[in-house]
Amino acid sequence: MRRRRQRQLVDKNLLNAIFYKEYKWRKLRDIVDRSVDPLDEARHKLKLAEATYMFLLKEAKHRKISALRME
Repeated sequence: MRRRRQRQLVDKNLLNAIFYKEYKWRKLRDIVDRSVDPLDEARHKLKLAEATYMFLLKEAKHRKISALRME
């Protein structure tokens, strides 16, 4: 029972991290898209944010987590 509860807690934390990283990635992408001449540093941060978000999505898929099933 304890292991199941821990897994649920980790799954919820993972989903929260995914939603947060998605928000940050989209916000940064919007800023870079609106920039006339974005700096290289901004582009690198955007790629890093996207890579982090995609990694978390793959981890959720591996763990078979769905935001629709979590309540």
